[in-house]
Amino acid sequence: MGSREWSIEKRSDSFKAEVLETLSETGCLSVIVLGASGDLAKKKTFPALFNLYRQGFLPADEVHIFGYARTKISDEELRNRLHGYLIQEKNPSPQHSEDLSKFLQLIKYVSGSYDTEEGFKRLDKEISQHEILKNSSEGSSRRLFYLALPPSVYPPVCKMIRKCCMNKSDLGGWTRIVVEKPFGKDLESAENLSAQIGELFDEPQIYRIDHYLGKELVQNLLVLRFANRFFLPLWNRDNIDNVQIVFREDFGTEGRGGYFDEYGIIRDIIQNHLLQVLCLVAMEKPVSLKPEHIRDEKVKVLQSVLPIKDEEVVLGQYHGYRDDPTVPDLSNTPTFASVVLRIHNERWEGVPFILKAGKALNSRKAEIRVQFKDVPGDIFKSKKQGRNEFVIRLQPSEAMYMKLTVKQPGLEMSTVQSELDLSYRQRYQDVAIPEAYERLILDTIRGDQQHFVRRDELRAAWEIFTPLLHRMDNGEIKPIPYTPGSRGPAEADELQAKAGYVQTHGYIWIPPTL
Repeated sequence: MGSREWSIEKRSDSFKAEVLETLSETGCLSVIVLGASGDLAKKKTFPALFNLYRQGFLPADEVHIFGYARTKISDEELRNRLHGYLIQEKNPSPQHSEDLSKFLQLIKYVSGSYDTEEGFKRLDKEISQHEILKNSSEGSSRRLFYLALPPSVYPPVCKMIRKCCMNKSDLGGWTRIVVEKPFGKDLESAENLSAQIGELFDEPQIYRIDHYLGKELVQNLLVLRFANRFFLPLWNRDNIDNVQIVFREDFGTEGRGGYFDEYGIIRDIIQNHLLQVLCLVAMEKPVSLKPEHIRDEKVKVLQSVLPIKDEEVVLGQYHGYRDDPTVPDLSNTPTFASVVLRIHNERWEGVPFILKAGKALNSRKAEIRVQFKDVPGDIFKSKKQGRNEFVIRLQPSEAMYMKLTVKQPGLEMSTVQSELDLSYRQRYQDVAIPEAYERLILDTIRGDQQHFVRRDELRAAWEIFTPLLHRMDNGEIKPIPYTPGSRGPAEADELQAKAGYVQTHGYIWIPPTL
């Protein structure tokens, strides 16, 4: 093992020891997945818990997992349903199979409705029996409720948890809830939802999860910006011309048409995922790494965003979207949007932030693209090569690379664009990059809210987009049709150029091979 790999592994072991020591200071842990029979739970929540279990963060002698849903099935039936989603290797090793078998035995299932006490009292009884078996004194145990449910049932479920399933007293234990997006459909609905949950739980108990905040490269943003001297003088309006934050999928709604049509691409992707990334790109240095200090700076960025202008918005809908039988024939829901946001503060005045997301496009990727201004007094006449760009590739093929102009190898003094490249698969070959959900679930167990959305942050985000969304809902702005497999509406490229982005021609970044 090389010194770098040994160093990473040593730090990982130290972190695990620190986490387990913190967890051992209180009673046993119960993780309750509500909506246990649904897609989100099967595809994301339970696999994340299994990964944490395999890494030793969920010791079998301290943790039990409960699934709760309306479906009437047995413990064994739920385990069988989950089994296929937890096999992560084509040819599972004996150790993987043994770990999976032991993990599934930690799962207990309780069925019941989401708005009556009967099922939740049964759930509380099962949790209490587990706590007694683990010799946890009353009030010292920990209960984590993960709501893998539609937001419409959050209020009744939270009422039932509050009434039937809380820790009875406080002896170092806790009760926490994790809620998934979408947190409402506009400012009013989000505030109503926040008020209903806020009446039942304190803010430190509420974890509004946005899985983009758990992605490795998103979590790297604070380190990149504030731990590297050469970025500090460059990261401002004097040097940066524009910033793009892009989410592209090369497939359509694929069976989610009915759900997607209710929300659209702005509510589904831009208002939450991409806006959270914008906050980390644009925020000022926090006083410390304490969660509240970081979230304070994110709120300041959101409060500095100017109202969105209609002429700086392009909406699109791919041909064939309405062919989905679950989508209304006359739907105007956008499957593509490009929106220019402008931040009114000393650092970013005049720098457009272009947030773009779309389905059924010509590629799949999510990235941040920071484009710098032209070199003044360019003696090499290299403007045609394109501008310097710093690109953070969030998915797939996680990477960071800087596009810069260099001399073309050879006798002639000519220039060409190349890159300085940090590709994770090449640089960190022996390091497993954790999935976003496992990182965020571990944060909830640790009580770290740094990567979760605070109530005032949620309000500020909706204040930015609600006026635009209402104009769209009223039919004032309509989507432009585009061909599946294309870049989206041509008008989006025109908006991008108008905002100041200069396309690089003749250069394509290719992820390096191992």
